[in-house]
Amino acid sequence: MLDNVKVDDIMFLDIETVPQEATFDNVNSDMQLLWEKKSAYFRQEDESPADVYGRAGIYAEFGKIVCISVGVISARGGKRIFRVKSFAGDNEKVLLEDFGQMLNHFARDVHKNICGHNAKEFDFPYIARRMLIHGVKLPPILDVAGKKPWEVKFLDTMDMWKFGDYKHYTSLNLLTTIFNIPSPKDDIDGSQVAAVFYEENDVERIARYCEKDVLATAQLFLRLKGEALINEDDVEHA
Repeated sequence: MLDNVKVDDIMFLDIETVPQEATFDNVNSDMQLLWEKKSAYFRQEDESPADVYGRAGIYAEFGKIVCISVGVISARGGKRIFRVKSFAGDNEKVLLEDFGQMLNHFARDVHKNICGHNAKEFDFPYIARRMLIHGVKLPPILDVAGKKPWEVKFLDTMDMWKFGDYKHYTSLNLLTTIFNIPSPKDDIDGSQVAAVFYEENDVERIARYCEKDVLATAQLFLRLKGEALINEDDVEHA
């Protein structure tokens, strides 16, 4: 299967998300009630909806995207170059519009694919849902309703590692460790993104972290294909 996929036909991506508001108190009353119902499925008896509001960012209905980082592999001078770019900021609609334009340009060729880690379950549907909420037209590659399985251009490194085992979740950090790929978790991790966004207002730091995840995903894909990793000196940032 992977032998039929050319690495230069793939856009690797990762997103970072946060709750829609800095604190639960800032959420409007209707959404507070809806979060209370949603969080009832995982709250402990001694926890309130406000106590678990930090988890709102993982749900497209209660969270928002603050960064989408993408990367592509290309050949130059007899070696592979990884070019990475981020769409980041506090205006989610503008971020999604800019990303959508770029994705439409990239995916004009029917052979193009997009790839992430656990992206079929999280990144791809999250982006599509937030686009619809903002009235942003879905790029055709994300508009999978009614498509046949072979028409869907989604690749997922976690799916590749599962080998059909639907109950098995393996983090990107674990896979990069066992495959001796430099870890992307050398600064912050996903649980700290909301604090960096709302308390430090440091979107650039979030983008750097997100770009490291994109590179790690691309490196993992190469290892799963049995190919050599990209040298750190051959990574270019837009």
